[in-house]
Amino acid sequence: MDTSTETPQTTQDLFEKYVAPTYGRFRVAPVRGQGCWLWDEAGKKYLDFGGGIAVCSLGHTHPRLTGAIQAQAASLIHCSNLYQIPAQGELAKLLVEGVMKIPGKVFFCNSGAEANEGLYKLARRYGTLTPKANGEPRIEVITFQNSFHGRTLAGIAATGQEKVKTGFGPLMEGFQHAPYNDIEALKAAVNENTVAIMLEPVQGEGGINAASPEFLRAIRDLCQEHDLLFLLDEVQCGIGRTGHLRAWETVLGEAPEAANIVPDAVSWAKGMGGGFPFGAMWLRDVTKSSVSESICNLLGPGSHGTTYGGAPLACAAVTAVMEEIIEKDLASHSAAMGAYLKNKLREADLPFVKDVRGLGLMIGMVIDQDAVKALSACETSGLVPSIFLVEALNRAKLLTVPAGADVVRLLPALNVSEAEIDTAVFMLKTTFEKLVATN
Repeated sequence: MDTSTETPQTTQDLFEKYVAPTYGRFRVAPVRGQGCWLWDEAGKKYLDFGGGIAVCSLGHTHPRLTGAIQAQAASLIHCSNLYQIPAQGELAKLLVEGVMKIPGKVFFCNSGAEANEGLYKLARRYGTLTPKANGEPRIEVITFQNSFHGRTLAGIAATGQEKVKTGFGPLMEGFQHAPYNDIEALKAAVNENTVAIMLEPVQGEGGINAASPEFLRAIRDLCQEHDLLFLLDEVQCGIGRTGHLRAWETVLGEAPEAANIVPDAVSWAKGMGGGFPFGAMWLRDVTKSSVSESICNLLGPGSHGTTYGGAPLACAAVTAVMEEIIEKDLASHSAAMGAYLKNKLREADLPFVKDVRGLGLMIGMVIDQDAVKALSACETSGLVPSIFLVEALNRAKLLTVPAGADVVRLLPALNVSEAEIDTAVFMLKTTFEKLVATN
């Protein structure tokens, strides 16, 4: 007979004892979701304006997504990429013809970091085929300050933030960081070893910073002049998040020559799976320089691969998400709701908020750090201003995401309603005003 009187372990106990401490986790323990709402293990209800960090593009437990997963799981979950998976071919067609609308091919993987690894390998392959004058491969990819491209060793080398690199040296060679939106500095950075320029059209982890149309045009011109690959990381900003299926076109807007600015490859993940782990890389069908093969065919058999990428279950989930986004025109809804949200935030005249920036439903509230640090509760907590405010909002049952010390991100589902936005703004205002009043 078991006479054990061991006290049941809480979720917090389990994490402290068994889960690697790779995140400074907030003390919220979600167990159920519906639309833009989450419930924790104690039954508390939260309005989710973090969206799994721009992942839950349809909100939680969307019937089209859950139905597709359930149906496919009963049929075939996994099949090796040694075979031709029908759903993979159909999804690739949808992404090429329905999203990019530019001839090309798609490689499937499992995350944004993996999709970006594909971009680095594409650049290395191209640099080998188009070497320097002395015959050595070109290997350098120019990325930008405050960028974020994942946490693999190549990803942290590509990322323009020192905090992700600390303790992981020596860093992988082949990356140089230039100032974002600085055309002259970018021109000066290009050298004989450069093979590609890679950027996020809208930086997410860097604080919701959008490239200017002039900057994208300059990148296009430099790539043409120096035979470089033009690579876009749309892992966080792509697939409708900024108000367009193709984030770089949101940035360009009505800018002159917008139709002539086309990347050579694009990485995706996050929102395209709606919560199901997925990543992809689109490669343009174009022949450049003296290379006989099209860009989309450079990574041939044996050069790249994945065990799980593009599995039947994953393809069913992503196809459901993508069809919902396209059929319901959720990119346009994102643009309209994003404009509504920014307007409401500005009208609210929120304490601590110096500026509101972003495109579509990729919004950043820029925080007055000094004003937050002046709060005795913030000083006592030892937290940076953005995280202090996010924790305060957590307690008020509104979930948001920090970006650095001075930005709080709002990344709700693409199908968020005006009523939910009104509720979120009310929660922001009352929470921040309470912090001021109780100081």
